[in-house]
Amino acid sequence: MTQTKTRALTEGALMVAAATALSYVKLLELPQGGSVCIGMLPIFLYCARWGCKESFLASFAYGLLQLIFDGAYAWGPTSMLLDYVLAFGVLGVACLFRKQKGGVFVGTVVGCVCRFIVHFISGVTIYRIYEPTEVFNTTFTNPYLYSAVYNGSYVFIDMVLCLVITALLYRPLSRYFAPQETVAAVKRNQGPEL
Repeated sequence: MTQTKTRALTEGALMVAAATALSYVKLLELPQGGSVCIGMLPIFLYCARWGCKESFLASFAYGLLQLIFDGAYAWGPTSMLLDYVLAFGVLGVACLFRKQKGGVFVGTVVGCVCRFIVHFISGVTIYRIYEPTEVFNTTFTNPYLYSAVYNGSYVFIDMVLCLVITALLYRPLSRYFAPQETVAAVKRNQGPEL
């Protein structure tokens, strides 16, 4: 295993562990699952540095850990797949923007929108058994509206929190946000360290 692969694997494991730990710091928890937290932040930071294979692997691992530790809200195998494995696995899409200036911000937005879409589909197909239901003192009879409001209420707050914290960390961690291919190329061209 090369030094770069070892570094990617080690950093990925640390970021997945940090994401899992941060997912327990919940600002708000909803009754049928979902919470406001910054657990996705380390995953997005990791995706800003590494390629698609590494990013999707870390996102998938995070989704599996969410299922294992927080899967009480899953309603069978389809719910487990959608609400945990896929919903968190799609966060890896953030890596597609890592080479752009400020790509971590675009990646965070796209990753959160993809996660919302998966949760929305799950809400419309699996959780429609709750219909009609009351959320935020409003009764919903339309499963599409219910799923959009319920899932949007925490996913988009998570997104805003991740964007704000990333903006605060962006300048101090600017070297961290450089894609690893760029860092490796710069090191090759600098010559040996003295």
